[in-house]
Amino acid sequence: MASAAALVTGRVLPACPPRVNHVNSRIRASRSLQFNQKRGRHPLPCSDTRHLFGCVTALGHLTVARAEGYSSMDGTNDANPSSKLHTRLRLWEFPDCYVFEPIDGLADLYLSVSRANGTMNLVEELPPRGPSTPKVQTVYGVVGVLRLAVGSYFVVITDRDCVGSYLGHAIFKVTGLKVLPCNNALNTTSAEQKKMETEFSELLDAAERTIGLHFSYDINLTLSAQRLHDLGDEYKSLPLWRQAEPRFLWNSYLLEPLIEDKLDQYLLPVIQGSFQNIHAEVGSEKVTVTLIARRCTRRIGTRMWRRGADAEGYAANFVESEQIMQSKGFTASYVQVRGSMPFLWEQIVDLTYKPSFDIVRQEEAPRVLERHFHDLQKKYGAVLAVDLVNTGGGEGRLRERYAKSIEPILSEDLRYVHFDFHRVCGHIHFERLSQLYEQIKDYLKKHRYFLINDKGEKIEEQTGTIRTNCIDCLDRTNVTQSMIGGKILESQLQRIGVLGVDDTISNHPAFDTNYKILWANHGDAISIQYSGTPALKGDFVRYGKRTTQGIVNDLRNALARYYLNNFVDGTKQDAMDLLQGHYMTSVSRDMAVPRKGLLENYASFRLAFALIMGALTFMMMSLRHARNDVRHFLLSLLWAGLCIGITHFVRANGRTFTNRPRFHQSRH
Repeated sequence: MASAAALVTGRVLPACPPRVNHVNSRIRASRSLQFNQKRGRHPLPCSDTRHLFGCVTALGHLTVARAEGYSSMDGTNDANPSSKLHTRLRLWEFPDCYVFEPIDGLADLYLSVSRANGTMNLVEELPPRGPSTPKVQTVYGVVGVLRLAVGSYFVVITDRDCVGSYLGHAIFKVTGLKVLPCNNALNTTSAEQKKMETEFSELLDAAERTIGLHFSYDINLTLSAQRLHDLGDEYKSLPLWRQAEPRFLWNSYLLEPLIEDKLDQYLLPVIQGSFQNIHAEVGSEKVTVTLIARRCTRRIGTRMWRRGADAEGYAANFVESEQIMQSKGFTASYVQVRGSMPFLWEQIVDLTYKPSFDIVRQEEAPRVLERHFHDLQKKYGAVLAVDLVNTGGGEGRLRERYAKSIEPILSEDLRYVHFDFHRVCGHIHFERLSQLYEQIKDYLKKHRYFLINDKGEKIEEQTGTIRTNCIDCLDRTNVTQSMIGGKILESQLQRIGVLGVDDTISNHPAFDTNYKILWANHGDAISIQYSGTPALKGDFVRYGKRTTQGIVNDLRNALARYYLNNFVDGTKQDAMDLLQGHYMTSVSRDMAVPRKGLLENYASFRLAFALIMGALTFMMMSLRHARNDVRHFLLSLLWAGLCIGITHFVRANGRTFTNRPRFHQSRH
């Protein structure tokens, strides 16, 4: 690789009260299946840039090469072969069952799943073939099982891309999901249950389009490098699903049926977020920077239907971002987080461009906020809350509530800084973020970052994090987090001697450019999952300045967000709640889908829009003849009145005409 060259790798894709975490509650009761083992390597597909990730091909087989000179912080289950996860399975679709055949050499037994009711059994051979040839395809893991009122649904990975390596182990991005229905019993159930299952099928289609899912067969991707390093050997020997951090285990609910049947080799932990890295040379030294986003599932959802925090203190759009640097045998990591303002507030779509902010049960704000920050301090140590919202307007009311509620619990280990991003930086002067850095740099130096040498010895430990928020925790937040990440990276590179004491990343243009693109891709991935569009202000993160094309892109994305938030995200929110178990249809077979009111059954924005346009058309036609016939003038007034009446009715009932979640309940 040439001295100035750098390559960006890894492509970008796009809560209700917490449940009892059944994955954790079954940890001690779960045991690994004892499979007959076979020796031998297994082929894994990988991208053409696999050599840059440590995914290298040898003799037609993929192996993951550890970076030379770097210590390993495994957190893997290599010591227990019986709990090694299946990496490739042949899926046979017989008329009465699905059969998963391991083709990775890890077991002799097959997993048979009934297509009538989803019951699972391990069998020694395939069932006899009938007159028709069964459909066969390769799958790369079982995400889990969704149990509904009628039948079960298996979610499997049909395609994947190798997007890099995490501490020496291959990381894959899910690029294809498939839902396998196990509801042949539907033919014998009531018409009402059939109707209910049909309505859920729309949500299952949305579930197949879930983006941003990543996994590893060998390492716990839910934990940061520092937490992996601090794990004991006994903990590292557990199956990966038992090691997983419950907050970031996206398929926690879906794994429960597999845990009940003790199918450890099929229990694949999956996170939602992003994974990208860059490989470059800074001077004469090779540097790898990896950026990981881990989305919390406690209050997962879409931009307008998941705001604020719930009563337990879990915040919407809560994402842990970890930046890992490797060079000269050293490995360094820094973790920062983002999340919605942690008290009860909402912003329900109503067809207006910017719906009003509603603070719900204001008297509970201090309690909810205290629970949120107490949880953060247990997990990250000290916390510096950086609030980027406006001082005035609706955002100003939220800021005042935030500042007032957090004041009683402020301490040496919990600080609050408000920085009016729009007032200071406007829409183009983002370099003025240096003013914010001056306020927080002492905190960054005090609480440091995680650093180990090539022997795996800890040199530095991160003892505190920064929690950043704006309204969406997307655009302003990503610009700010990228600035913080850049300052931390410079400090780490200076510490290990890659950069001189007064040297900066900006003095190395190729590396600087690709580092900015890394953060821009990171922000886009988080934004697409939450809002449906890439992040705004991404041109500054990507190029270090605002551009005309960037402003045009922001306008287009803002309009796209309006459309998605009002007319698409309700169904998407329901699909998320269904997959996370926030709405469980397995409690009662008689449970029905929430009913709509009379107006909701017939309210349609498309119908209203068509009526308005039709009335306008007839009004114009009548006006053309109004000079010759007073009746046409009166008709034009009638059509105009109809237009105004329909428009007023739609505006007055705006929330009813949007695509709302069926399972969402307002907290008013």
